[in-house]
Amino acid sequence: MKKYEIMYIVNASLDDAARTKLMDSFHKIITDHEGTIDKVDEWGVKEFAYEINHMKKGYYVVVNATANNEGIHEFERLARINHSIVRYMIIKTQDEE
Repeated sequence: MKKYEIMYIVNASLDDAARTKLMDSFHKIITDHEGTIDKVDEWGVKEFAYEINHMKKGYYVVVNATANNEGIHEFERLARINHSIVRYMIIKTQDEE
């Protein structure tokens, strides 16, 4: 298992219930593949430096997770096709021990 920092931006126009449901489903991808969610830091709604897909704001979420390759690839695949995820970035912070 490797440690990752995952940052993603959720469409700011989603209401609180829909946003929470979306975040839980994406965090469940990691836990379903034998990973753990170590820390979730919600930054809230921030304005973009430039317009993305006709949006000016997004809801930023930073997650520290321990996961295997399958969980990360599945997270990335689903984030790429979900229209509610505006952008995402996955950074490996530590290799296997």
